[in-house]
Amino acid sequence: MSNPTRTIVAIGGGGFQMPPDDGRIDEFLLSTARARSGRERPRIAFIPTAAADDDWAVARFYGTYARHADSSHLALFWRTIEDVDSYLLDQDLVFIAGGNTVNMLAIWRQHGVDRALVAALEAGVVMSGMSAGGTCWFEGFTTDSFGPTLRPVRDGLGVLEGSFVPHYHGEPQRRPIFHGLVAAGTLPPGYGVDDGAALVFHDGQLAEVVTTSPDRGAWHVDVVDGEARERRLDARQLSG
Repeated sequence: MSNPTRTIVAIGGGGFQMPPDDGRIDEFLLSTARARSGRERPRIAFIPTAAADDDWAVARFYGTYARHADSSHLALFWRTIEDVDSYLLDQDLVFIAGGNTVNMLAIWRQHGVDRALVAALEAGVVMSGMSAGGTCWFEGFTTDSFGPTLRPVRDGLGVLEGSFVPHYHGEPQRRPIFHGLVAAGTLPPGYGVDDGAALVFHDGQLAEVVTTSPDRGAWHVDVVDGEARERRLDARQLSG
């Protein structure tokens, strides 16, 4: 029996939690979960830790997915699920909220969610998330978790190599600070991803980039002759 494919969909921003919410990213995730499970109503879990288990985010999740999937969420501020490992292994897709990445990772490590997520990924559960929910899978990233000025962090889960910066052209600091950090070697080379775009990884390798419109995309940033250089990645526009 072959090993299951390890799939991660790292979204720069968008979907039900923030604009541009035109439904295309969420429909893409639903179709991915259906393909993984073979069920018309796949099992999809939401982890809103980065948003401090915000009621609005949870309500938006159910409003988007409950009609199409068996939906549930894992709360950690008022935790009701004891066996997190079994809960995550029982899902077809997990969506991780955006918000405070550093706080999210710290809370996960206290509850063992970081380990349980990696185990579920290895078992074939599709992992997805936007902003913090995409960032967390990489070795390094920039974050506003410590205040309004972006700071580098090299404390991600490290499942995916390199670094990840969401909201790449949507927030003025993101692109220039990322370039400077990569050029200095503070962060490893990696990806800048716009709102409305996502990277799809299979078994640790970038398989494709999907986007909601031609003016949104993803870039790989590396160092050439001591300077940061970016290369736009080919993308598939999602139909709407």
